[in-house]
Amino acid sequence: MDLRQLRYFTVLAETRNFHRAAERLNISQPPLSVAIRKLEEGLGTPLFERGPRGVRLTPAGEAALAPARETLVQAELVAEAVRLGAKGETGRLAIGFVGSAVSELLPRLILAYRARYPKVELVLEEMTSVGILDALQQRQLDIGLVRLPAMKRTDAVIQVIEHDRMVAAIPRSHPLARRKSLALAELAQQPFVVHGPVSVLHTVIMLACQQAGFVPMVTQEVTQVQAVLSLVQSGLGVALLPARMSRFAPESVALLPLREPVAIEMGLAVSPDAGPAVANFVSVAMAASDIE
Repeated sequence: MDLRQLRYFTVLAETRNFHRAAERLNISQPPLSVAIRKLEEGLGTPLFERGPRGVRLTPAGEAALAPARETLVQAELVAEAVRLGAKGETGRLAIGFVGSAVSELLPRLILAYRARYPKVELVLEEMTSVGILDALQQRQLDIGLVRLPAMKRTDAVIQVIEHDRMVAAIPRSHPLARRKSLALAELAQQPFVVHGPVSVLHTVIMLACQQAGFVPMVTQEVTQVQAVLSLVQSGLGVALLPARMSRFAPESVALLPLREPVAIEMGLAVSPDAGPAVANFVSVAMAASDIE
C-alpha cells in the first residue's frame, strides 16, 4: 500500500466510476484499474463492487475511506512541514543574549522576526558573551547577541548589529552630577561599580580608564546592568554603562556623556554551518538593526 494507491482509491470512491476517476487523476484508465486491483490484493479483500454503471464501495471499502483520507491529509502535512523546515520557516531557535541587549535591541529583533516567521519556536537564555560563544561552539545555541570585542577565539561568524557609547552613571546627590558632561579622568578618585571580570564591559571599562590615566577603584562587581544602577543609586560608587541602558536608570541616577567617547558594540554571532532558520533570523535582525 502506498500514497498513490490511497489517492486513487479515494478519488474512485468519490466518483464511483473508473473513467471519471481517471480523468480527475489525469491518467488513463488501465493504470488506475491495476493500482486498485493491487491495493485490494494487498489488503486481502475487495474494496469495490464492479457493475456496468460503475462501482460502489464494499463494507470494507466504506470502512477504509475515512482512514485513507486522513492518511492523505497527514501525508500532506508532513510534506508541508518538510517544505517549511527546508526554508527555515518552522523549527526551533535557541538564542543566547547578554543582559544589556534587553533594553531595546532584543525586543526589536524578536518582534521583527516573529512577524515574519511566527511558526518558529524561540528559546531565549541570558548569558555572558563568553558563555554564549562557548555554547555556540558546542552547538547548544543557534544565535547569540554578544558584546564586542570577543574575548576568546571562536569559529562563530559575528556581525556588528549595534553601535553604542558608554556614559557615566552618578548619584544625583553627587557634585559631579550637575555637570553636562565629564572627562573620564574626573572619575579617577571615585569608587567604581563594575561588571564582573568575565564581562566584555569590564574589559572595555578598565581599558578606557587606563587610557584616561588611572586604574579605577573597584568597590563592587556585579553581573546585571540593573544591579549596577541600583548600587549607584545607593551611593556605593559611580559606573560606566552603555547609553542604550539609560531607560533603566532611576531618577536618582544621572547619566552624563563622556568627552572622550568610549565606543561599545553588540554583535550577532552564529555558527558557520547554521541552517536556513538561522539565516532568516540574521537577515531579519540586520534589517531591523540601526547599522547602515
